[in-house]
Amino acid sequence: MIDELELAFDDPGDKGRHRRGRRRAGDRKKGKGGSGGKSIVALLMSVVLLGALGAGVWYGFDRVQNFFTTPDYTGGGTSEVTIQVKKGDTATDIGNTLVQADVVKSAKAFVNAAKENSRSANIQPGTYKVRKQMRAADALALLIDPKNRQVNGHTIPEGLSAKATFKELEKDTGIPAAEFEKAAKDPLALGIPDWWFTRTDGKTVTQPSIEGFLFPDTYEFDANATADTIIRAMVSRFLTVTGDMKFAEAVQPLGISPYEALIVASLAQAEAGIPEDLAKVARVAYNRLYKDFPCNCLEMDVTVNYWFELNGKPRKASKDMTVSELNDPKNPYNRKLKGLIPTPIDNPGKAALEGAIRPTGGDIYYFVAIDKTGKSAFAKTSAEHEANKAIARKNGVL
Repeated sequence: MIDELELAFDDPGDKGRHRRGRRRAGDRKKGKGGSGGKSIVALLMSVVLLGALGAGVWYGFDRVQNFFTTPDYTGGGTSEVTIQVKKGDTATDIGNTLVQADVVKSAKAFVNAAKENSRSANIQPGTYKVRKQMRAADALALLIDPKNRQVNGHTIPEGLSAKATFKELEKDTGIPAAEFEKAAKDPLALGIPDWWFTRTDGKTVTQPSIEGFLFPDTYEFDANATADTIIRAMVSRFLTVTGDMKFAEAVQPLGISPYEALIVASLAQAEAGIPEDLAKVARVAYNRLYKDFPCNCLEMDVTVNYWFELNGKPRKASKDMTVSELNDPKNPYNRKLKGLIPTPIDNPGKAALEGAIRPTGGDIYYFVAIDKTGKSAFAKTSAEHEANKAIARKNGVL
């Protein structure tokens, strides 16, 4: 290196001679030139270049080191931020989400942390509160902790109509009932197969209704869930439950369509006071409609109350209904209407659905609640029914 630097500063007059030749004595005696000044300059240049070379080497080493190590924050995080894990997200997807929110420094750091922790497979879709600029391992710990998942739990009871369900959801989520009604306007678009609206009794479903398809259950909705996603979740749950039950296949021996059985399930849900009576109430409905019953009509007051609700009127106890209300010819849910009503009147639970596809009780046509637990007595004849009503009056429930 020094030789090369000296070469750069050789006197042009010395070109014909070897650069390492001895200088003339006279020059040394006279103090000429010599090369002392040049040597100092060369030395300084050497120091500068060596410094630059050293800096370059260090910079290169730093770059290489960063190449082989994964960028990760070293602290426990700063301000709080909310991120969402979507259904089907991989560890890389989650890592990228965290990087975009400045939670972790690199997706690779999160993926590495996930590989080292078997519990990472338990991360559920949902909304999580994390912190900015966290160590990847700390961010992972927050995502695998179920207590840190931000969800809204909602229990929708059996037997609520769609309108009542929307009001309940409004109360729980703050989303207006009108938005749920809008989201539920087209049941087919929500994924309900069109065969669900087929009837075998000669009546046509001209306007498919969401009624009956909002499965009652406890749901955990993300904090940012919309009316549409909530309704879709409830419909999806209905389709899953009825699919697992093989509901459509089970109704075939009854000679009716799945939709007709769903309507009967809703009637049983509304009329039965205890779960044990659901299948018997379903049998009463089938017997009145399809066997030797005088009007082949339901004669159930709950259908009248459903019509009241659809029209924004308050429900009434049977004893408070007038004759004109009970037998209104303009009411498509008239209790004296021949055959089955147009739609379900509520959203039945699994036990009611089971009762509708596996009715019990034989030749029963009448029932009445006989005690304050809601238990009903069932009868084949009108005389037996009157005797049961006397028991109900004695127990103070009629």
